Amino acid sequence: MTEDEQFMLLAMREAEKAREADEVPCGCVIVKDGRVIARGWNQVETLKDATAHAEMLALTAAEAAVGDWRLEGCTVYVTKEPCPMCAGALVHCRPDRVVFGIPDPKGGACGGWINLLDSNPPLNHKCAVQGGVLGEACLEQFRSFFRAARAAARERKLREREEGSGDDAGN
Repeated sequence: MTEDEQFMLLAMREAEKAREADEVPCGCVIVKDGRVIARGWNQVETLKDATAHAEMLALTAAEAAVGDWRLEGCTVYVTKEPCPMCAGALVHCRPDRVVFGIPDPKGGACGGWINLLDSNPPLNHKCAVQGGVLGEACLEQFRSFFRAARAAARERKLREREEGSGDDAGN
């Protein structure tokens, strides 16, 4: 197993925390000198904060860990390709690399829909991007979450219908 795969597995553990909290299962770890210095998992619903993506929370923790907003020498591992908000923050934080599991062709900003990390003309920083690391495993994590969410929604609708039809019969 490669070093990138090992760190992606740690990001997947963070994504599992998100799933357990009924959040979209996206996880992130940030590594410097072979050590994890920050972790994050989606907490949008938990914190009622649209900016509480795994990457954003991990970036804030990493900045605190290194004592600077510049994350030079760091690699960011995230289970899903970062969105434009997160990619914009990554450009400003200046990590050396971003490694993600699954691409997001409709909303990803690291080569999927757009590439803010290697734009032309360039923004204030470019960083290397590598996608597809443990992509199948990350994809299954997302698929199983959404499969379960759809099943729960169907069950809720069915219960509501049954409860509604019972009320009508008694009138």
